[in-house]
Amino acid sequence: MQRLDLFNPELPDFQFVLMVTALCTSDLETMNVPPSVREIVFNRCWALMHESPTPAKGQERVLDLKHSNEITLEALVHVIRQTFEEHGFVELTWDHPPSEPSRESTPEARPLVERLQQWNPPSDNLNPPSSSSTHPTS
Repeated sequence: MQRLDLFNPELPDFQFVLMVTALCTSDLETMNVPPSVREIVFNRCWALMHESPTPAKGQERVLDLKHSNEITLEALVHVIRQTFEEHGFVELTWDHPPSEPSRESTPEARPLVERLQQWNPPSDNLNPPSSSSTHPTS
């Protein structure tokens, strides 16, 4: 079971907003928040950034934070926390294993992805270390 404390997420605001909005638009059935509340959270975040109505198609329900600034991020974090708290949630929980990327990396991003994989290779390519106590995982 994965958990995210909404008031102490231990994530930068940018990552927090991306993670919460991704969870809100997911079809996770094991999440502790009902779809109606998740939709309210996403719709309020969308309204902060757009004048157009929230997209109906699931694949279009993505916040583009590329052009956001610190004030926008602070407002999004506030709206997320306030909306969940209004509905009695201070923590998000869900049960879902990590999944493979759904899209290929862009040509521009490939060098960075390759460098990151050298630094932290996918687990299926690793040989277990002889002593797991020296490398704790979290």
